[in-house]
Amino acid sequence: MNASLMALMACMSFALGSQFFTHYSRRFSPLWMNATKAVVASMFFGAIVFVTSGFHSIEIDNFWLFFISGFIGLGIGDIFLLKSFKEIGPGRTMLLFGFNPVIVGILSYLFLNQTLDQSKLIGIIFFIVCIIIFSVENFKINKSWGIAGLSFAFIGMAMDATGILITRLAFDQNAQLTSFEGNFYRCIGAIISYMIIRVFVNFHFIKHFKESTNRTRAYIFIGAILGTVISLSFYLKAIQIADNLATVTAISITSVLFSGLFECIWTKKMPSKYLLTALVFFLIGMKFVLF
Repeated sequence: MNASLMALMACMSFALGSQFFTHYSRRFSPLWMNATKAVVASMFFGAIVFVTSGFHSIEIDNFWLFFISGFIGLGIGDIFLLKSFKEIGPGRTMLLFGFNPVIVGILSYLFLNQTLDQSKLIGIIFFIVCIIIFSVENFKINKSWGIAGLSFAFIGMAMDATGILITRLAFDQNAQLTSFEGNFYRCIGAIISYMIIRVFVNFHFIKHFKESTNRTRAYIFIGAILGTVISLSFYLKAIQIADNLATVTAISITSVLFSGLFECIWTKKMPSKYLLTALVFFLIGMKFVLF
């Protein structure tokens, strides 16, 4: 399986898991949901590494790269992403994230000497059009643009791009590490970020979990496995082996498309004309990226 297909599988898994994230973020809080999935993911990644390859030796400098990428991308970056969702909605937020491949492409060119071939660049353009279509639909509903929300989205996008670049640099320094080990170290970084936030904002991490029913806990674990463990397993492996990071991040922004499709199934509503149009552009883009 090549990097593009892995990135696609990661998007689909994340989109399915995000349905659980959305439900329990509204029931408890986004901070609580993010912290919970980070803890669950670290437990699963640690167990997977223990029963498969085992932990390889890692230099402290290499560990800090993974740690910082998780702290920035999975921790702080997700906070700004959720704030943007709250302010301007996911459609317009993902419009800005549609330009994430451009930022990653520039950073990859400067620090990793990577370039984009013409066919993949055309595919990226089609992916960005998908996000623009969703943004137009969202704008027709809300009729306004929020400066604060746009700022949150830009900060989250920049942190996500930075985390991706740092992760790739960490893998390049230590080729023997598996993607599961990388994910485990990144989750530790994310958990520490939420521990620091907990000092200033009490999101009742233990309290909400204790008060939840066994069924609720099961759903939370399922969501965390789909949206974090499986998704990050595919995504980080794609980052590790990809010839070009911008292509991987371009595919990753189609998570909003899959989220829309799964949301239709979840709510038992027919997809809108905007969703169907975006699906057409997505399929065309995948043709250029994969073939």
